[in-house]
Amino acid sequence: MDPNLFAELLLRVTPRITKCPRSRRPLEPGLKLAITLRFLATGNSYRSLAYDFRVAHNSISTVVPEVCTAIYKEYKEEMFNMPSTQDEWKAVARQFGTRWNFHHCCGAIDGKHIAIKKPNKSGSLYYNYKRFCSVVLLAIVDANYSFLWCKVEANGSSSDAGVFNESTLRGALEDNTIGFPAPDPLPGDDRDFPYFILGDDAFPLRKWLLKPYSRRAMTHKERVMNYRTSRARRVVENSFEILAHRWRCLLTTLQLEPGRVICVVLGCLTLHNWLRKRRPGLQDLNLDREDEDGNVVPGAWREDVQMTEPNQMVGQRASREGKTLRNYLADYYSSPLGRLPWQDRVV
Repeated sequence: MDPNLFAELLLRVTPRITKCPRSRRPLEPGLKLAITLRFLATGNSYRSLAYDFRVAHNSISTVVPEVCTAIYKEYKEEMFNMPSTQDEWKAVARQFGTRWNFHHCCGAIDGKHIAIKKPNKSGSLYYNYKRFCSVVLLAIVDANYSFLWCKVEANGSSSDAGVFNESTLRGALEDNTIGFPAPDPLPGDDRDFPYFILGDDAFPLRKWLLKPYSRRAMTHKERVMNYRTSRARRVVENSFEILAHRWRCLLTTLQLEPGRVICVVLGCLTLHNWLRKRRPGLQDLNLDREDEDGNVVPGAWREDVQMTEPNQMVGQRASREGKTLRNYLADYYSSPLGRLPWQDRVV
């Protein structure tokens, strides 16, 4: 890490990780932070870190969750600044419209598994469909690869739609206490259209959550809509994998009890957003990009080990209003008002 970034981080978290000496001299805050960043970036075992830093591995097992919690609490309000007003949500939607040509989108949602050792006496609670134990990370990402909202509390046997259905986020979306703007026209159009988040097949189709068409027997218009949807949703896929590409502990099986896993994951998410703000171009070489013909050039992260997606829940019934809005958006993106010059060529 850049020395200036390390110095800023240390200055901010030092009051939270400094302890008064009792029977023996406590570890210095700088050493605690260095150990934690090494663990997050490499995923090396505590015993390996104990050898590198000459600190007992049982001390490291306490230091890492402590520092991750301190980072999250110190930067939480600054780095997870979920929009709360209509103007703030419109700013997020404008970024999706400008950068990804997908209008009225207030974020993309998805989930990933974080592998953990099997907790004692947990039975099959954390056992997922890929046959390993995990917790589920569910998050919403903006157009610039930053996390707006996250939930890291579910056991691995849950689907991402199941986690979503049990979250307070769903209720906030249903009754619009989340604060989405009132419907207004898409660019060049004259009919009001609501604001929404974008999901995949695992999520229910609603007026506030749109997703792609089923891939069976699609029309050309539906293929175009799926291309435009996939293009906008790539931000959440890239965000998850860049998160794991930099903080490689998330690609290992974390040898921690679930409560401490949550601390580590929240610390990684906070550092991801922090780096996106402090050094926005630092990770861009790892991202997917498009050539001048609209073809996707895979990012460097795709050559690496990837995180696992949660099991998709079947039987998510679509609302009639959601279907109507998706069809209207599909018509719009195939019309002269909303089409892209290359979209017919790449579908």
